[in-house]
Amino acid sequence: MLRGLPTLTLLISLGVSWPASGQWTQFRGPNGSGVGASTGYPGEFSPSKNLLWKAAIPFGQSSPVVAGRHVFLTASEGGKLLTLAFDRATGKQAWRREIVPERRHAIYRSNDPASPTPIADDRGVVAFFPDFGLVAYDVEGKESWRHVMGPFHNFYGLASSPIVTGDRVILVCDQQAGSFMVALDRATGRVVWKTDRRENTVGWATPIVFRPPSQPEQLVVLGSTRVDAYDAASGEPRWWFPVGSQGSLGTPVISGDMVLVSTLATSEPFLPDFGAVLVKYDRDGNTLISADEFKADGMTDHFGWIDGNSDGAINRDEWSAARSIDRGEFGAVAVRPGTGRGRLSPAAFAWRFQKNLPFVAAPLVYQDVFYMVRDGGIITSLDIATGKLLKEGRTREALGEYYASPIAADGKVFLASSEGKITVLRAAGQWEVLGVNDLGDEIHATPALSDGRIYVRTRGTLYAFGVQP
Repeated sequence: MLRGLPTLTLLISLGVSWPASGQWTQFRGPNGSGVGASTGYPGEFSPSKNLLWKAAIPFGQSSPVVAGRHVFLTASEGGKLLTLAFDRATGKQAWRREIVPERRHAIYRSNDPASPTPIADDRGVVAFFPDFGLVAYDVEGKESWRHVMGPFHNFYGLASSPIVTGDRVILVCDQQAGSFMVALDRATGRVVWKTDRRENTVGWATPIVFRPPSQPEQLVVLGSTRVDAYDAASGEPRWWFPVGSQGSLGTPVISGDMVLVSTLATSEPFLPDFGAVLVKYDRDGNTLISADEFKADGMTDHFGWIDGNSDGAINRDEWSAARSIDRGEFGAVAVRPGTGRGRLSPAAFAWRFQKNLPFVAAPLVYQDVFYMVRDGGIITSLDIATGKLLKEGRTREALGEYYASPIAADGKVFLASSEGKITVLRAAGQWEVLGVNDLGDEIHATPALSDGRIYVRTRGTLYAFGVQP
């Protein structure tokens, strides 16, 4: 499926390596920032324009990552968990590895067994499958190690992706009970440390690395009810602050000494008081709500989330726990933790913005501007230093839902909607829509940027786009 790549093919045949600056090795690229360092990215692309290659792939919602001569991703097919490697220059599948899990979690329909994005480096790739655990392969596809994990208790399924810092793989496993973060040796898979996370931290966010001046390296994790920072070397807790959210999604982002997160919630609890619920649903008067009693409501599909102990009935404590998730301060928030320990003081908060908030898509910081995109194609830009609104508007040709997070490079911001339309912005506080590219297939995965090429995963295809010579 190669199209128009004579120069790249020649380079590969001569053994020329890809520059380290072009690597996109984890979810959202360098430290989860969504920002690439290379230039030359096309503003217009489609299955018939600026297409370098395309490859048919099985379904999965993990994002592609790029390291060395390969593009890696994960998928599931016929009950098998797949790790796939594609030649970066040609799109030819280099290898495919399969794992047949001994168990399979029943998860919410919008998730899938291959949601977490793998991480890659010069040693190969490490993939996380909630139905199995972690597995590492070298660049040729030979298994290096495996670390079996689970079962997990998260009604919606796990989606947090592993990251690598130094010689360690870091993974957050947030669940309805027993949440934890673990660090494994990258070379061997041996557990270096494991830290329990407080209860009711169920979430789906990927951690990022924070390197504040004159402070030890920290891991920052967005949970449903709070943001926590841990010492990267030991896993020991350092600082935290509460948030209100309807679930922790996306990733935090870093700008200098600031940590920024975005959470969506409402001023009032999105669930009513339990007393009112009993009046409405408790037909047998036992002060519990069964799945059958709950069928009268549109929340039926979410019964398993509220039923925390999975005993088939919702009690007052379980309802109160679910109702408290979105309590507290929400919005786009910037904090300067400094040398703070424990709960951060109000003085640590630089600004907060509570409008046009995304639910799934993470924010983006690029060229001193803070960007958000939410369902309906609503785009908001803020001044990174003050949180002042710079511009709000729409990409009117892509008004659908947004699961993929925004990415940026080369003075452009790329926004992929679930219906398969990728808006390209001229990056600026007063951004402008340069164009909208329609791929004609669903996009749930965040694209990857590398050396002037955009790698996009749709429901059934992996694309590589670049400016044609």
